[in-house]
Amino acid sequence: MKRRSLSYVLITPYTVAKSRTGGVLSRLLSRLDLELIGVQMIAPDKAFAEKYADHIQHLEDTSNPWAADLLADYIRANLGPYGGRPHRALLLLFQGEEPCKKLSDICGALYAKNRSIESVTGETIRDTYADLIFNPEDPNDVIYFEPAVLTPRRQSIADENIKLFGDFLKTQNNIVENMVYQYPERIERTLVIIKPDNWAHASAKPGTILDMFSRTGSRIIGMKILRMSVAQAMDFYQPLRTSLKSKYAMAIGTKAKEILESEFNMPLSDALPEVLAKGFGSEYAEDQFQQVIEFMTGVRGDECPFEDLQSPGTVKCMALVYEGEHAVENVREVLGPTDPTKAPGGTIRREFGSNIMVNSAHASNSLENAGREMKIAEVEKNACADILTLYLTL
Repeated sequence: MKRRSLSYVLITPYTVAKSRTGGVLSRLLSRLDLELIGVQMIAPDKAFAEKYADHIQHLEDTSNPWAADLLADYIRANLGPYGGRPHRALLLLFQGEEPCKKLSDICGALYAKNRSIESVTGETIRDTYADLIFNPEDPNDVIYFEPAVLTPRRQSIADENIKLFGDFLKTQNNIVENMVYQYPERIERTLVIIKPDNWAHASAKPGTILDMFSRTGSRIIGMKILRMSVAQAMDFYQPLRTSLKSKYAMAIGTKAKEILESEFNMPLSDALPEVLAKGFGSEYAEDQFQQVIEFMTGVRGDECPFEDLQSPGTVKCMALVYEGEHAVENVREVLGPTDPTKAPGGTIRREFGSNIMVNSAHASNSLENAGREMKIAEVEKNACADILTLYLTL
């Protein structure tokens, strides 16, 4: 069995700023048999950009120093702060067999000195999003260069750079605060969770969902892979538990009375629905709640041993923090209502949801709930630094 190695893709600040993150992610997730095990929005400082550029320059293919120099110069000029303000870049960690080769194939060639427009197929990420423009009068003079993504071509290079990223991430918060707003009182933060149904198999859905949320004009300032524990899910969805009992208990009691009357061909007391609601209706509502817990964690809460309540779940989500004017309302509008069958066309839940539970994504419905939910999801914490450290240790 081949070793499951680790590599990365770094989505450049320009690509992030142009809201192309979803398109890049769609390509990677739909065409890879690698597992996405970590994501983190970062804001590299000048010192990190210099170290990373030096690594690239010295570790890249020595048979082609031109490409290494070009890339190192780009990193120094574009990855660090500009005008004193750091810029967001997105780090994606992939694990599996031969990750460097597979990621390089999908990201595409860094450059092609003799490439013509007709030869660009759009097959790779760089075909679609990167640019390399030469001076027509001097083929060695690069007028403009934007690689869109950065990824190492060899595992030895990946491992060296992983150590660099690991050391940097140990000092970084998961929330990137790099923006000064003209009207800060209008700015809101809200939580989005891309639910487990999008991660069951290789799919472009998570990236497409990000693309759709980009319509809101809000910025992603934090991302993480989230394996919600049963304890987290019980806390997160506690308001739903109360709502389900209020919504379903009496309705189920009334329905149960009708079924019993039909089955036994006799009228029953008008007081019976309330009695049934307190018993069977409440049990039905609780079962619906436990199904939600199982969907979000992979484990039913009422079947989870006490000692495992805090353990990470067996299914994966992606948690994102969006920031912008009226972010809560704008994100909810693009998401659509809870029931996908009642959602307007063009909303995320209409496009990708199946029912009121398997409805593709969650978004906080108020500023108050956003604060509560972000605290439960621990959005300020990210496991990427630990993942990189553990990989290098092993």
